[in-house]
This record gives sequence, structure tokens and C-alpha cells, in this order.
Amino acid sequence: MTLPFFVYGTLRPGEVNHGLFLRGRTRSEEPGRLADAVLYEGPGYPYAVDEPGGGMVGGELVTALPEAYEGLLAELDRLEEYVPGDPRSLYVRVERQVVRETDGVAVPAWVYLAAPAVAARLRARGRAIAGGDWRARV
Repeated sequence: MTLPFFVYGTLRPGEVNHGLFLRGRTRSEEPGRLADAVLYEGPGYPYAVDEPGGGMVGGELVTALPEAYEGLLAELDRLEEYVPGDPRSLYVRVERQVVRETDGVAVPAWVYLAAPAVAARLRARGRAIAGGDWRARV
């Protein structure tokens, strides 16, 4: 299944990993919002955590070029330290509805959320990023 990616941290345009992983490999990048999630400060990068009825996380909806998709998916899984079924993963890649800011339409996208053990630690003693925008953090 080829879905766009919702990026909210270091993969956003202008951030360090955008140039390393996405530049030249995308068909479109447009502002979007992920509902029912809270953004937490990590060690140099953020974590989005599922929070039904919670906040909103801002980022970009990135559509990969068809010829780059499979390689990009594998590289992003490695970057996010996501291995399907591995409880040591830092993130899990899940399908979520993301709202495009340009037209308000919700579209399915891959989102890397904090893995369950990481999410539990963040909820207990993490620092939430007010407003859900990594770029606006203080």
C-alpha cells in the first residue's frame, strides 16, 4: 500500500533529515495536521503520541515519487528505528487520517508514532510541546 508520509520533526522541510532523505524524492509536500495526538520533546527529535481527544500535531504530508517509494519506506523505517513486531522499536509506523491544510480533506498517511513503551514513559514524565509544532518549540 503506497501512502503519503506525515512528517512532523526532523524530516520537515528545512530540518536536518529532510535534505538527507526526502529532497529530490518527493512529488509533493503540503502542510497537514494529525488529530488526537500530542507531540513530546525527544533527545533532538520529537515523538507523536496517540491521545484520543488530545491535541493536534502539525507537519507536512509528503508524497514520494513512485520510483523512490519502496527505498524511501525502508530508509525511513531504519531512521525511525522501526522494526515490525520488535518491542525495542522507538516508533511504530501506523496508518492515520491526516488533514490537508489547503482544503481540509482527511487523507490516509503513514505516521511514525512513539512505540507503546516509549509513549508510556513520555506520558508519565515527558515534556509536551505546546501547540504540537516542533518548529515552534522553545
